[in-house]
Amino acid sequence: MSPEGVQKIYEKINQGITGRVGIKLHTGEPHGPNLLPIEYIKSLQRKIPHSAIVECNVMYKSPRRETKTHRETIKSNGFDFCPVDILDEGGDVMLSTGVKEFLDKQIDNFGGTFPFEPGVHLQEIAIGKNVRKYDSLFVYTHFKGHAMGGFGGSLKNIGIGMASREGKRMIHGEGWSLGKGFLERMVESGKATTDHFKGHITYMNVLKNISVDCDCAGVSAAKPTCDDIGIIGSTDILAADQACVDLIYQMPADQRRDIVERMESRLGLHQLEYMEILGMGSREYNLIEI
Repeated sequence: MSPEGVQKIYEKINQGITGRVGIKLHTGEPHGPNLLPIEYIKSLQRKIPHSAIVECNVMYKSPRRETKTHRETIKSNGFDFCPVDILDEGGDVMLSTGVKEFLDKQIDNFGGTFPFEPGVHLQEIAIGKNVRKYDSLFVYTHFKGHAMGGFGGSLKNIGIGMASREGKRMIHGEGWSLGKGFLERMVESGKATTDHFKGHITYMNVLKNISVDCDCAGVSAAKPTCDDIGIIGSTDILAADQACVDLIYQMPADQRRDIVERMESRLGLHQLEYMEILGMGSREYNLIEI
């Protein structure tokens, strides 16, 4: 795992990355202990023409709630080495999730046989309006646990991370409830972004510093108890997240215990089930080592 390794994998999955490129990553709370090494993305960004880091403000109480203090946090964590676009700095834009139309088409074509009864929660989602400035999106993700989603992979990075503060309110709903409803809204939000950049979006998950907590936990984040695993790249968001989950389950029991408990206690694998139903990718894949 190295800047060179990140570059090698990016070169395998960047066929559709053209024009102005947004690099969506989680810049984290101030001085988060488990953030990925800055040089991984710093070295790669230099080689991606017309690129900028893209982020959105958060909904919870944090310096990242307001653009001014969000930028201060970004600087303190070292992500000011290139342009950083807070996508919702000037407001948001509504993107269609296309969920109802997709499911209606599936019912018409295949009789609507699903592993579970899907619910349509969000017909549209509020995204930072500067998303319209970009032709392509590179989703660079620190794969780790998450307090509400069970795990945070590429889906969480865009499903929550591309949503404006208003969009995050739509996803979380009333009372910040856990469960399948929240996870399904997060997936539907992610579908809006994948559809928007269709053919011009790609994904990289870095399985390093795998804590049960997200980087949004800041300095209070739990220490990793699982060894570093590697880097997964794909043009298929579902295959990328599924492969990471599978690799974690293959780790020795004492290493996978904490992160698996976090994923299963939050029903996190439901993200994968719902992405499959919405046609966002495949849970079957070939794992090619380079």
